[in-house]
Amino acid sequence: MGSSRELVGVLEQAQALGMVGPGAIEHHVDHARALAGLVGPPARFLDLGAGGGVPGLVLALEWVEASGVLLDSNERKCRFLGASITALLLDGRVRVACGRAETLARRSDLRGAFDLVVARGFGRPAVTAECAVAFLEEGGRLAVSEPPVTGATAPSERWPAAGLAKLGYGAVDLRRGDGATVAVAPLRRTAEERWPRRDGIPAKRPLWA
Repeated sequence: MGSSRELVGVLEQAQALGMVGPGAIEHHVDHARALAGLVGPPARFLDLGAGGGVPGLVLALEWVEASGVLLDSNERKCRFLGASITALLLDGRVRVACGRAETLARRSDLRGAFDLVVARGFGRPAVTAECAVAFLEEGGRLAVSEPPVTGATAPSERWPAAGLAKLGYGAVDLRRGDGATVAVAPLRRTAEERWPRRDGIPAKRPLWA
């Protein structure tokens, strides 16, 4: 398994290629590790919109017994993720799924296959919740990195119970730790066949504002 030094090197390369946001790489790593601690280890996780590998690669190294899928729609990022998995000696336990979430959620090997879906910066809450729901098994959890300050928007407004219930989720549990805030929503029932809607529709017509 790859070391912390190798991980930082991979993520620095991702940042140089514009696949990871600004700021010290160590900060990105610390945030992902804090997220890992708040959520707890799954058996199988999917990183929705994995980008340059944050938080997915960090989580894979933290959760040494978990298997993972890093999903992204950008082929360039997918190639980078595949090479990074090999560089960090994660082959066999972590793989890449390249394509839109709305389409990949229909694949038999991915639909209902995970007890945890994580997302950081994937989209608005309604879009993230809809695009994630079909990847989860009943009883699984969606964990979304929240901004440190939400301003006037309360978590109950960002994650309304009625909207979540329509997709089959229970109420959000907002977890705050040293370095991260995570909204965790449990899936109460298997996703209905209608979710998610066709490519682009969740973003164009979100279930809630």
